[in-house]
Amino acid sequence: MSNRAATKVFQGVEEQIATGQLKDGTKLDEATLAEKFQVSRTPVREALLQLVGSGLATQIPKRGCFVNAPSFREVIEMFEVMSELEGMCARLAARRISDEQLNDLKTANAGCEDAIRYTDSDLYYDRNVDFHECIYVACGNRFLANETRVLRRRLQSFRRLQLRARGRMPQSLTEHVEIIEAIETGNADKANEISRQHVMIQGERFNDLLSHMEYDQ
Repeated sequence: MSNRAATKVFQGVEEQIATGQLKDGTKLDEATLAEKFQVSRTPVREALLQLVGSGLATQIPKRGCFVNAPSFREVIEMFEVMSELEGMCARLAARRISDEQLNDLKTANAGCEDAIRYTDSDLYYDRNVDFHECIYVACGNRFLANETRVLRRRLQSFRRLQLRARGRMPQSLTEHVEIIEAIETGNADKANEISRQHVMIQGERFNDLLSHMEYDQ
């Protein structure tokens, strides 16, 4: 129960930071959050630790926990780096993936299809994490995989928001199918390029994300 409650608080605060409702430097008060999310202080403390771990909050001794919101420019810069890391993972996976790992990748993508049928963007995000995790494992480079996971966690709230844009989930699924095909056929360059574009914010998707946020560019 505590873990579910902590996740509820974490995701709630995370989204408020991502949408600009909680500004940089705002103090995250335990009592206020416990009342807002109708939970005890224990899961709130757990959620605050998660926020600090994800880089969205800073713990200052004897003062408390404060929001550490990235600027919109920083978010775009992180997405640029993330797209390169994802592309590299896919490129290596196209060369190294095993039959079992390929089946796991296809199964994970079937989970994404289920989420679309339920019209559940949060479920899609979770299944999307499973999909990309399969690629990280298949790339055969643990250092690269771990660095990619760190940045993915840093950007998870913004990636969740992007999925809520109209038509984004079906488009994402189509891109998944193209990534699978490139990896399955061993086309490393194509896997790299599609994966980069899959993650990168540009054009319409940039505007879709911007509509959810209140940061200055």
